[in-house]
Amino acid sequence: MSAFITDEMIDYVSILAKLELSQDEKAEAKKDMERMLRYIDKLNELDTDGIEPMSHAFQTVNVFREDIVTNTDGHKETLKNAPEQKDRSFVAPKTFA
Repeated sequence: MSAFITDEMIDYVSILAKLELSQDEKAEAKKDMERMLRYIDKLNELDTDGIEPMSHAFQTVNVFREDIVTNTDGHKETLKNAPEQKDRSFVAPKTFA
């Protein structure tokens, strides 16, 4: 695979990332990206026959509960201690004019 990173690619990626890079930073980013691609090439050399693909390192199960309404919104209990209320809301003094 051994991809070659061009200056145009670095410019394009910096535009996508909304970064303004100096020439030195562009050169360093280019080296970093080439290093990453070489590492991916090295990983592709591994024998993965018989290995099942996975999306997570640990087996996960859905930990979310069912979305079941178990009570009301409680607005009556909430508003019963309000000194003043209007249209199911608290009435408060203005904080700015």
